[in-house]
Amino acid sequence: MRGIDTPVSKLRRQIFAEITRIAFEEDGSINNAIEAVPYTVCPGDTATYRESIYRERAIASERVRLAMGMSLRPEDRPVHVTSGLAESNIAEHYYEPPLMQVIPSACNKCEENIYRVSDMCKGCVAHPCMEVCPKNAISRQNGRAAIDESRCIKCGKCREICPYSAIIKLSRPCAEACGVKAIESDEQGRAKINTDKCVSCGMCMVSCPFGAIADKSQVFQLARSLKDGNKVVAELAPAYVGQFGADVTAGQVKLALKALGFAEVREVALGADIGAVAEAKHYAEHVATGELPFLLTSCCPSWSMLAKTQFPEMIDSVSRELTPMVATARRIKHEDPEAKVVFIGPCAAKKLEATRRTVRSDVDFVITFEELAAMFDARGIDPHNMELTAGLHDATAAGRGYACAGGVAQAIESCIKEYYPDVEVKIQHAEGLADCKKMLTLAKLGKMNGCMIEGMACPGGCVAGAGTLLPVTKAKAAIAKLKAESTVQIPDMSVMDVDLS
Repeated sequence: MRGIDTPVSKLRRQIFAEITRIAFEEDGSINNAIEAVPYTVCPGDTATYRESIYRERAIASERVRLAMGMSLRPEDRPVHVTSGLAESNIAEHYYEPPLMQVIPSACNKCEENIYRVSDMCKGCVAHPCMEVCPKNAISRQNGRAAIDESRCIKCGKCREICPYSAIIKLSRPCAEACGVKAIESDEQGRAKINTDKCVSCGMCMVSCPFGAIADKSQVFQLARSLKDGNKVVAELAPAYVGQFGADVTAGQVKLALKALGFAEVREVALGADIGAVAEAKHYAEHVATGELPFLLTSCCPSWSMLAKTQFPEMIDSVSRELTPMVATARRIKHEDPEAKVVFIGPCAAKKLEATRRTVRSDVDFVITFEELAAMFDARGIDPHNMELTAGLHDATAAGRGYACAGGVAQAIESCIKEYYPDVEVKIQHAEGLADCKKMLTLAKLGKMNGCMIEGMACPGGCVAGAGTLLPVTKAKAAIAKLKAESTVQIPDMSVMDVDLS
Protein backbone atom coordinates (compact mmCIF):
# COMPACT_ATOMS: atom_id res chain seq x y z
CA MET A 1 0.00 0.00 0.00
CA ARG A 2 3.01 2.26 -0.42
CA GLY A 3 2.28 5.37 -2.43
CA ILE A 4 -1.33 5.51 -1.18
CA ASP A 5 -2.04 8.02 1.56
CA THR A 6 -4.26 5.80 3.72
CA PRO A 7 -5.57 6.53 7.23
CA VAL A 8 -2.98 4.04 8.54
CA SER A 9 -0.08 5.91 6.91
CA LYS A 10 -1.52 9.23 8.10
CA LEU A 11 -1.73 8.00 11.71
CA ARG A 12 1.83 6.63 11.60
CA ARG A 13 3.16 9.88 10.17
CA GLN A 14 1.23 11.97 12.68
CA ILE A 15 2.68 10.04 15.60
CA PHE A 16 6.23 10.27 14.23
CA ALA A 17 5.71 14.02 13.80
CA GLU A 18 4.38 14.46 17.35
CA ILE A 19 7.30 12.53 18.83
CA THR A 20 9.74 14.62 16.79
CA ARG A 21 8.08 17.85 17.87
CA ILE A 22 8.29 16.85 21.53
CA ALA A 23 11.94 15.86 21.16
CA PHE A 24 12.81 19.25 19.71
CA GLU A 25 10.55 21.49 21.77
CA GLU A 26 9.96 19.92 25.18
CA ASP A 27 12.42 19.74 28.06
CA GLY A 28 11.17 19.25 31.60
CA SER A 29 7.66 18.03 30.73
CA ILE A 30 8.51 15.30 28.22
CA ASN A 31 6.64 12.57 30.13
CA ASN A 32 3.41 14.56 30.21
CA ALA A 33 3.77 15.50 26.54
CA ILE A 34 4.30 11.87 25.52
CA GLU A 35 1.33 10.66 27.59
CA ALA A 36 -0.84 13.25 25.80
CA VAL A 37 0.00 12.12 22.24
CA PRO A 38 -2.79 9.49 22.00
CA TYR A 39 -5.28 12.24 22.84
CA THR A 40 -3.75 14.55 20.24
CA VAL A 41 -3.99 12.03 17.39
CA CYS A 42 -7.35 10.64 18.60
CA PRO A 43 -9.22 13.76 19.80
CA GLY A 44 -12.79 14.06 21.05
CA ASP A 45 -15.02 11.29 22.29
CA THR A 46 -16.12 9.70 19.01
CA ALA A 47 -14.12 6.96 17.30
CA THR A 48 -13.11 7.44 13.66
CA TYR A 49 -11.81 4.01 12.66
CA ARG A 50 -12.61 1.57 15.48
CA GLU A 51 -15.66 0.75 17.58
CA SER A 52 -14.53 3.03 20.42
CA ILE A 53 -12.24 5.99 21.04
CA TYR A 54 -10.70 4.06 23.92
CA ARG A 55 -9.44 1.31 21.62
CA GLU A 56 -8.10 3.89 19.18
CA ARG A 57 -6.12 5.56 21.99
CA ALA A 58 -4.88 2.22 23.29
CA ILE A 59 -3.48 1.43 19.84
CA ALA A 60 -2.04 4.94 19.51
CA SER A 61 -0.30 4.49 22.87
CA GLU A 62 1.52 1.42 21.59
CA ARG A 63 2.47 3.25 18.39
CA VAL A 64 3.96 6.00 20.54
CA ARG A 65 6.15 3.51 22.37
CA LEU A 66 7.41 1.93 19.16
CA ALA A 67 8.02 5.38 17.68
CA MET A 68 10.35 6.06 20.60
CA GLY A 69 12.21 2.79 20.12
CA MET A 70 10.58 1.08 23.10
CA SER A 71 8.82 -2.28 23.16
CA LEU A 72 5.09 -2.84 23.48
CA ARG A 73 3.59 -2.95 26.95
CA PRO A 74 2.49 -6.27 28.50
CA GLU A 75 -1.24 -6.93 28.32
CA ASP A 76 -1.58 -8.41 31.79
CA ARG A 77 -0.35 -5.58 34.01
CA PRO A 78 -0.46 -1.75 34.09
CA VAL A 79 2.53 0.02 32.55
CA HIS A 80 2.72 3.73 31.72
CA VAL A 81 3.18 4.78 28.11
CA THR A 82 6.41 6.49 29.19
CA SER A 83 7.79 3.56 31.19
CA GLY A 84 11.40 3.11 30.09
CA LEU A 85 11.63 6.63 28.66
CA ALA A 86 14.76 7.51 30.63
CA GLU A 87 16.62 4.58 29.12
CA SER A 88 15.37 5.48 25.65
CA ASN A 89 16.09 9.21 25.94
CA ILE A 90 19.77 8.92 25.05
CA ALA A 91 21.57 9.37 21.75
CA GLU A 92 23.27 5.99 22.09
CA HIS A 93 20.00 4.04 22.34
CA TYR A 94 20.02 1.38 19.63
CA TYR A 95 17.22 -0.79 18.35
CA GLU A 96 16.62 -3.91 20.33
CA PRO A 97 15.07 -6.90 18.58
CA PRO A 98 12.42 -7.80 17.78
CA LEU A 99 12.12 -4.89 15.38
CA MET A 100 8.74 -5.84 13.88
CA GLN A 101 5.95 -6.18 16.44
CA VAL A 102 2.23 -6.94 16.25
CA ILE A 103 0.11 -4.51 18.26
CA PRO A 104 -2.42 -6.96 19.79
CA SER A 105 -5.20 -4.41 20.23
CA ALA A 106 -4.93 -3.42 16.56
CA CYS A 107 -5.02 -6.91 15.04
CA ASN A 108 -8.33 -7.79 13.36
CA LYS A 109 -7.80 -11.56 13.76
CA CYS A 110 -8.03 -12.07 10.01
CA GLU A 111 -9.09 -15.54 8.93
CA GLU A 112 -6.23 -17.68 7.76
CA ASN A 113 -6.35 -20.01 4.75
CA ILE A 114 -10.12 -20.55 4.59
CA TYR A 115 -12.22 -21.13 1.45
CA ARG A 116 -15.67 -19.52 1.29
CA VAL A 117 -18.47 -19.46 -1.29
CA SER A 118 -19.39 -15.89 -2.19
CA ASP A 119 -22.63 -14.40 -3.51
CA MET A 120 -21.30 -14.91 -7.05
CA CYS A 121 -22.31 -18.59 -6.86
CA LYS A 122 -24.98 -19.35 -9.51
CA GLY A 123 -25.86 -22.80 -8.22
CA CYS A 124 -24.95 -24.25 -11.61
CA VAL A 125 -26.14 -27.68 -12.70
CA ALA A 126 -22.63 -28.95 -13.42
CA HIS A 127 -21.43 -28.00 -9.90
CA PRO A 128 -17.77 -28.83 -10.79
CA CYS A 129 -16.66 -27.68 -7.35
CA MET A 130 -18.49 -30.64 -5.80
CA GLU A 131 -17.11 -33.05 -8.36
CA VAL A 132 -13.43 -32.18 -7.82
CA CYS A 133 -13.49 -31.97 -4.02
CA PRO A 134 -11.45 -34.95 -2.76
CA LYS A 135 -13.16 -34.92 0.67
CA ASN A 136 -16.81 -34.35 -0.30
CA ALA A 137 -16.67 -31.12 1.68
CA ILE A 138 -18.99 -29.26 -0.71
CA SER A 139 -22.75 -29.70 -0.76
CA ARG A 140 -25.70 -27.89 -2.30
CA GLN A 141 -27.71 -25.83 0.19
CA ASN A 142 -30.55 -23.44 -0.70
CA GLY A 143 -29.56 -23.61 -4.35
CA ARG A 144 -25.91 -22.71 -3.76
CA ALA A 145 -22.66 -24.46 -2.96
CA ALA A 146 -21.62 -24.62 0.69
CA ILE A 147 -18.26 -25.71 2.13
CA ASP A 148 -18.03 -27.83 5.28
CA GLU A 149 -14.88 -26.41 6.89
CA SER A 150 -14.48 -29.45 9.13
CA ARG A 151 -13.87 -31.58 6.02
CA CYS A 152 -12.07 -29.04 3.84
CA ILE A 153 -8.31 -29.71 3.43
CA LYS A 154 -7.61 -26.32 1.81
CA CYS A 155 -6.47 -27.85 -1.50
CA GLY A 156 -8.09 -25.07 -3.54
CA LYS A 157 -9.37 -27.32 -6.34
CA CYS A 158 -12.90 -25.93 -6.01
CA ARG A 159 -11.64 -22.38 -6.35
CA GLU A 160 -9.60 -23.21 -9.43
CA ILE A 161 -12.46 -24.87 -11.31
CA CYS A 162 -15.39 -22.58 -10.47
CA PRO A 163 -16.51 -20.92 -13.77
CA TYR A 164 -17.79 -17.83 -11.91
CA SER A 165 -14.82 -17.33 -9.55
CA ALA A 166 -17.41 -17.63 -6.79
CA ILE A 167 -15.12 -19.39 -4.34
CA ILE A 168 -12.60 -17.19 -2.60
CA LYS A 169 -9.63 -17.90 -0.39
CA LEU A 170 -9.40 -15.85 2.80
CA SER A 171 -5.91 -15.35 4.20
CA ARG A 172 -4.04 -12.84 6.29
CA PRO A 173 -2.52 -10.10 4.11
CA CYS A 174 0.51 -10.02 6.41
CA ALA A 175 1.01 -13.78 6.07
CA GLU A 176 0.61 -13.63 2.30
CA ALA A 177 3.29 -10.94 2.13
CA CYS A 178 5.78 -12.83 4.29
CA GLY A 179 8.17 -14.80 2.10
CA VAL A 180 9.66 -16.73 5.03
CA LYS A 181 6.35 -17.82 6.61
CA ALA A 182 7.08 -16.05 9.88
CA ILE A 183 3.45 -15.00 10.55
CA GLU A 184 1.65 -17.37 12.89
CA SER A 185 -1.36 -17.13 15.25
CA ASP A 186 -1.51 -16.69 18.99
CA GLU A 187 -4.01 -18.41 21.26
CA GLN A 188 -6.60 -15.70 20.54
CA GLY A 189 -6.30 -15.92 16.77
CA ARG A 190 -4.26 -12.76 16.40
CA ALA A 191 -1.21 -12.53 14.17
CA LYS A 192 2.09 -13.38 15.84
CA ILE A 193 5.58 -13.05 14.39
CA ASN A 194 7.93 -16.00 14.78
CA THR A 195 11.15 -14.13 15.54
CA ASP A 196 13.25 -17.19 14.71
CA LYS A 197 12.06 -16.97 11.09
CA CYS A 198 11.56 -13.21 10.70
CA VAL A 199 14.24 -11.32 8.75
CA SER A 200 12.70 -7.86 9.42
CA CYS A 201 11.97 -6.94 5.80
CA GLY A 202 8.75 -5.18 6.84
CA MET A 203 6.53 -6.53 4.05
CA CYS A 204 4.01 -7.69 6.67
CA MET A 205 3.89 -4.17 8.08
CA VAL A 206 3.09 -2.46 4.79
CA SER A 207 0.55 -5.16 3.85
CA CYS A 208 -1.63 -5.05 6.98
CA PRO A 209 -4.72 -2.91 6.21
CA PHE A 210 -5.33 -2.40 9.94
CA GLY A 211 -1.85 -1.10 10.68
CA ALA A 212 -1.49 -3.79 13.33
CA ILE A 213 2.21 -4.40 12.63
CA ALA A 214 4.75 -1.68 13.25
CA ASP A 215 8.49 -1.33 13.68
CA LYS A 216 10.56 0.60 16.18
CA SER A 217 11.90 4.05 15.34
CA GLN A 218 14.75 6.36 16.34
CA VAL A 219 13.13 9.66 15.38
CA PHE A 220 13.06 10.71 19.03
CA GLN A 221 16.74 9.97 19.68
CA LEU A 222 17.82 11.54 16.38
CA ALA A 223 15.79 14.69 17.04
CA ARG A 224 17.33 15.03 20.51
CA SER A 225 20.81 14.68 19.04
CA LEU A 226 20.09 17.37 16.46
CA LYS A 227 18.62 19.61 19.16
CA ASP A 228 21.74 19.16 21.30
CA GLY A 229 23.86 20.54 18.49
CA ASN A 230 25.77 17.38 17.67
CA LYS A 231 27.39 17.21 14.26
CA VAL A 232 25.13 14.74 12.51
CA VAL A 233 25.83 13.72 8.92
CA ALA A 234 23.05 12.24 6.80
CA GLU A 235 23.86 9.44 4.40
CA LEU A 236 21.01 9.26 1.91
CA ALA A 237 20.14 6.00 0.12
CA PRO A 238 19.71 6.36 -3.66
CA ALA A 239 16.02 5.41 -3.51
CA TYR A 240 15.34 8.91 -2.10
CA VAL A 241 14.67 10.35 -5.56
CA GLY A 242 10.99 11.16 -6.01
CA GLN A 243 10.09 10.18 -2.44
CA PHE A 244 9.45 13.78 -1.35
CA GLY A 245 7.78 14.95 -4.55
CA ALA A 246 8.28 14.24 -8.24
CA ASP A 247 9.65 17.72 -8.87
CA VAL A 248 11.83 17.93 -5.74
CA THR A 249 15.51 17.99 -6.69
CA ALA A 250 18.45 16.42 -4.89
CA GLY A 251 19.59 19.92 -3.97
CA GLN A 252 16.25 20.73 -2.36
CA VAL A 253 16.31 17.50 -0.31
CA LYS A 254 19.83 18.40 0.79
CA LEU A 255 18.75 21.89 1.90
CA ALA A 256 15.70 20.46 3.69
CA LEU A 257 17.97 18.11 5.65
CA LYS A 258 20.26 20.98 6.58
CA ALA A 259 17.23 23.00 7.70
CA LEU A 260 16.39 20.08 9.97
CA GLY A 261 19.83 20.39 11.56
CA PHE A 262 22.11 18.03 9.64
CA ALA A 263 25.66 19.27 9.13
CA GLU A 264 26.28 17.45 5.85
CA VAL A 265 24.52 15.16 3.38
CA ARG A 266 26.29 12.33 1.54
CA GLU A 267 25.12 9.73 -0.96
CA VAL A 268 25.01 6.10 0.14
CA ALA A 269 25.60 5.34 -3.53
CA LEU A 270 29.23 6.20 -2.80
CA GLY A 271 29.38 3.09 -0.61
CA ALA A 272 27.62 1.16 -3.39
CA ASP A 273 30.37 2.21 -5.80
CA ILE A 274 32.98 0.98 -3.33
CA GLY A 275 31.08 -2.29 -2.96
CA ALA A 276 30.66 -2.81 -6.71
CA VAL A 277 34.41 -2.50 -7.33
CA ALA A 278 35.25 -4.69 -4.32
CA GLU A 279 32.78 -7.44 -5.24
CA ALA A 280 33.91 -7.38 -8.88
CA LYS A 281 37.42 -8.07 -7.60
CA HIS A 282 36.15 -10.77 -5.26
CA TYR A 283 34.27 -12.50 -8.09
CA ALA A 284 37.24 -12.36 -10.45
CA GLU A 285 39.67 -13.74 -7.88
CA HIS A 286 37.55 -16.29 -6.02
CA VAL A 287 34.51 -17.34 -8.08
CA ALA A 288 35.83 -17.18 -11.65
CA THR A 289 38.83 -19.21 -10.50
CA GLY A 290 36.63 -21.89 -8.95
CA GLU A 291 37.77 -21.25 -5.38
CA LEU A 292 34.17 -20.45 -4.39
CA PRO A 293 31.12 -21.94 -6.13
CA PHE A 294 29.25 -18.62 -6.29
CA LEU A 295 29.06 -15.18 -4.68
CA LEU A 296 26.01 -13.89 -2.79
CA THR A 297 25.64 -10.13 -2.45
CA SER A 298 25.25 -8.79 1.08
CA CYS A 299 23.81 -5.28 0.68
CA CYS A 300 20.22 -6.39 1.48
CA PRO A 301 20.25 -7.34 5.19
CA SER A 302 17.08 -9.46 5.00
CA TRP A 303 18.45 -11.50 2.08
CA SER A 304 21.77 -11.86 3.86
CA MET A 305 20.03 -12.96 7.08
CA LEU A 306 17.92 -15.47 5.14
CA ALA A 307 21.04 -16.99 3.59
CA LYS A 308 22.95 -17.16 6.85
CA THR A 309 20.14 -18.54 9.01
CA GLN A 310 18.35 -20.94 6.65
CA PHE A 311 21.33 -21.93 4.49
CA PRO A 312 24.23 -21.86 6.96
CA GLU A 313 26.41 -23.98 4.69
CA MET A 314 26.56 -20.97 2.33
CA ILE A 315 28.01 -18.50 4.81
CA ASP A 316 31.41 -18.55 3.11
CA SER A 317 29.77 -17.53 -0.17
CA VAL A 318 28.06 -14.44 1.31
CA SER A 319 30.11 -11.38 0.40
CA ARG A 320 32.16 -9.98 3.26
CA GLU A 321 32.51 -6.61 1.60
CA LEU A 322 31.02 -3.66 3.47
CA THR A 323 27.41 -2.86 2.65
CA PRO A 324 26.84 0.56 1.02
CA MET A 325 25.43 1.91 4.30
CA VAL A 326 28.50 0.87 6.28
CA ALA A 327 31.09 1.77 3.64
CA THR A 328 29.65 5.28 3.37
CA ALA A 329 29.47 5.66 7.15
CA ARG A 330 33.08 4.58 7.53
CA ARG A 331 34.18 7.01 4.82
CA ILE A 332 32.36 9.80 6.69
CA LYS A 333 33.94 8.89 10.02
CA HIS A 334 37.35 8.48 8.38
CA GLU A 335 37.06 12.14 7.39
CA ASP A 336 35.52 13.25 10.71
CA PRO A 337 35.72 10.77 13.61
CA GLU A 338 33.55 12.99 15.83
CA ALA A 339 30.59 13.05 13.45
CA LYS A 340 27.44 11.06 14.13
CA VAL A 341 26.00 9.28 11.10
CA VAL A 342 22.35 8.64 10.28
CA PHE A 343 21.34 6.33 7.45
CA ILE A 344 18.18 7.57 5.74
CA GLY A 345 16.66 5.01 3.43
CA PRO A 346 13.77 2.81 2.39
CA CYS A 347 14.63 -0.20 4.51
CA ALA A 348 13.35 -1.39 7.88
CA ALA A 349 15.93 -4.18 8.14
CA LYS A 350 18.79 -1.66 8.05
CA LYS A 351 17.72 -0.71 11.57
CA LEU A 352 18.91 -4.06 12.84
CA GLU A 353 21.95 -4.17 10.56
CA ALA A 354 23.23 -1.06 12.33
CA THR A 355 23.13 -2.82 15.70
CA ARG A 356 25.64 -5.49 14.73
CA ARG A 357 28.87 -5.22 16.67
CA THR A 358 30.95 -4.52 13.56
CA VAL A 359 28.60 -1.71 12.51
CA ARG A 360 27.46 0.03 15.69
CA SER A 361 30.43 2.37 15.92
CA ASP A 362 29.85 3.60 12.38
CA VAL A 363 26.08 4.06 12.02
CA ASP A 364 24.53 5.92 14.92
CA PHE A 365 20.92 6.22 13.72
CA VAL A 366 18.73 4.65 11.05
CA ILE A 367 15.45 6.17 9.88
CA THR A 368 13.25 5.62 6.84
CA PHE A 369 11.91 8.05 4.25
CA GLU A 370 8.51 7.78 5.95
CA GLU A 371 10.01 8.84 9.27
CA LEU A 372 12.02 11.66 7.68
CA ALA A 373 8.87 13.02 6.03
CA ALA A 374 7.24 13.15 9.47
CA MET A 375 10.28 14.95 10.90
CA PHE A 376 9.94 17.53 8.13
CA ASP A 377 6.25 17.91 9.07
CA ALA A 378 7.14 18.48 12.71
CA ARG A 379 9.55 21.29 11.87
CA GLY A 380 7.41 22.88 9.14
CA ILE A 381 9.96 22.04 6.44
CA ASP A 382 8.73 21.51 2.88
CA PRO A 383 11.40 20.37 0.40
CA HIS A 384 9.30 21.91 -2.41
CA ASN A 385 9.98 25.36 -0.93
CA MET A 386 13.75 24.99 -0.78
CA GLU A 387 15.93 26.90 -3.22
CA LEU A 388 17.12 25.19 -6.37
CA THR A 389 20.78 24.50 -5.72
CA ALA A 390 23.54 22.04 -6.53
CA GLY A 391 22.60 18.44 -5.82
CA LEU A 392 24.62 15.46 -4.67
CA HIS A 393 27.72 14.40 -6.58
CA ASP A 394 29.33 11.63 -4.54
CA ALA A 395 28.56 8.65 -6.76
CA THR A 396 28.13 7.11 -10.21
CA ALA A 397 25.17 5.71 -12.11
CA ALA A 398 26.24 2.19 -11.11
CA GLY A 399 26.04 2.91 -7.39
CA ARG A 400 22.76 4.77 -7.72
CA GLY A 401 21.30 1.80 -9.57
CA TYR A 402 21.57 -0.33 -6.42
CA ALA A 403 18.12 0.99 -5.51
CA CYS A 404 16.33 -1.28 -8.01
CA ALA A 405 16.27 -5.07 -8.17
CA GLY A 406 18.94 -6.22 -10.57
CA GLY A 407 20.90 -3.00 -10.12
CA VAL A 408 23.50 -4.48 -7.79
CA ALA A 409 24.27 -7.32 -10.19
CA GLN A 410 24.37 -4.89 -13.11
CA ALA A 411 26.83 -2.60 -11.33
CA ILE A 412 29.16 -5.47 -10.40
CA GLU A 413 28.93 -6.93 -13.90
CA SER A 414 29.87 -3.55 -15.43
CA CYS A 415 32.91 -3.32 -13.16
CA ILE A 416 34.00 -6.86 -14.02
CA LYS A 417 33.76 -6.17 -17.75
CA GLU A 418 35.69 -2.91 -17.34
CA TYR A 419 38.48 -4.03 -15.01
CA TYR A 420 38.61 -7.80 -15.63
CA PRO A 421 37.76 -8.09 -19.34
CA ASP A 422 39.04 -11.65 -19.62
CA VAL A 423 36.67 -12.90 -16.90
CA GLU A 424 33.37 -14.37 -18.03
CA VAL A 425 30.64 -13.37 -15.60
CA LYS A 426 27.32 -15.11 -14.97
CA ILE A 427 24.64 -13.07 -13.22
CA GLN A 428 21.48 -14.13 -11.39
CA HIS A 429 19.11 -12.12 -9.23
CA ALA A 430 15.99 -12.77 -7.16
CA GLU A 431 13.50 -10.35 -5.63
CA GLY A 432 10.99 -11.11 -2.91
CA LEU A 433 11.92 -13.50 -0.12
CA ALA A 434 9.99 -16.46 -1.55
CA ASP A 435 11.95 -16.25 -4.81
CA CYS A 436 15.15 -15.55 -2.88
CA LYS A 437 14.63 -18.80 -0.99
CA LYS A 438 14.11 -20.68 -4.27
CA MET A 439 17.33 -19.16 -5.65
CA LEU A 440 19.29 -20.22 -2.57
CA THR A 441 17.85 -23.73 -2.82
CA LEU A 442 19.05 -23.97 -6.44
CA ALA A 443 22.47 -22.72 -5.36
CA LYS A 444 22.57 -25.33 -2.62
CA LEU A 445 21.86 -28.02 -5.24
CA GLY A 446 24.83 -26.82 -7.30
CA LYS A 447 22.77 -25.26 -10.09
CA MET A 448 24.20 -21.74 -9.63
CA ASN A 449 27.91 -22.50 -9.68
CA GLY A 450 30.00 -19.73 -11.17
CA CYS A 451 27.27 -17.14 -10.63
CA MET A 452 27.21 -13.77 -8.93
CA ILE A 453 23.80 -13.88 -7.21
CA GLU A 454 21.94 -10.77 -6.11
CA GLY A 455 19.07 -11.07 -3.66
CA MET A 456 16.53 -8.40 -2.72
CA ALA A 457 13.97 -9.13 -0.01
CA CYS A 458 11.48 -6.56 -1.32
CA PRO A 459 9.86 -7.25 -4.71
CA GLY A 460 11.27 -4.47 -6.87
CA GLY A 461 14.32 -3.87 -4.72
CA CYS A 462 15.05 -1.05 -2.28
CA VAL A 463 12.58 1.24 -4.05
CA ALA A 464 9.88 -1.08 -2.69
CA GLY A 465 11.16 -1.03 0.89
CA ALA A 466 8.85 -0.80 3.88
CA GLY A 467 9.86 2.80 4.57
CA THR A 468 9.14 4.25 1.13
CA LEU A 469 6.45 6.75 0.15
CA LEU A 470 6.27 6.34 -3.62
CA PRO A 471 4.59 3.67 -5.80
CA VAL A 472 7.23 1.23 -7.01
CA THR A 473 6.73 1.95 -10.72
CA LYS A 474 7.27 5.68 -10.21
CA ALA A 475 10.26 5.04 -7.96
CA LYS A 476 11.90 2.85 -10.61
CA ALA A 477 11.35 5.54 -13.23
CA ALA A 478 12.94 8.13 -10.92
CA ILE A 479 16.02 5.94 -10.45
CA ALA A 480 16.32 5.39 -14.21
CA LYS A 481 16.25 9.17 -14.71
CA LEU A 482 18.85 9.69 -11.97
CA LYS A 483 21.17 7.15 -13.59
CA ALA A 484 20.73 8.68 -17.04
CA GLU A 485 21.64 12.11 -15.67
CA SER A 486 24.75 10.84 -13.85
CA THR A 487 27.96 12.28 -15.27
CA VAL A 488 29.98 9.13 -14.48
CA GLN A 489 28.63 5.67 -15.26
CA ILE A 490 30.88 3.28 -13.30
CA PRO A 491 33.25 3.86 -10.36
CA ASP A 492 37.00 4.11 -10.70
CA MET A 493 39.17 1.57 -8.89
CA SER A 494 40.51 4.46 -6.78
CA VAL A 495 37.34 4.43 -4.65
CA MET A 496 38.99 1.58 -2.74
CA ASP A 497 42.11 3.59 -1.89
CA VAL A 498 40.85 4.57 1.57
CA ASP A 499 41.25 1.81 4.18
CA LEU A 500 37.77 1.32 5.72
CA SER A 501 38.54 -1.85 7.64
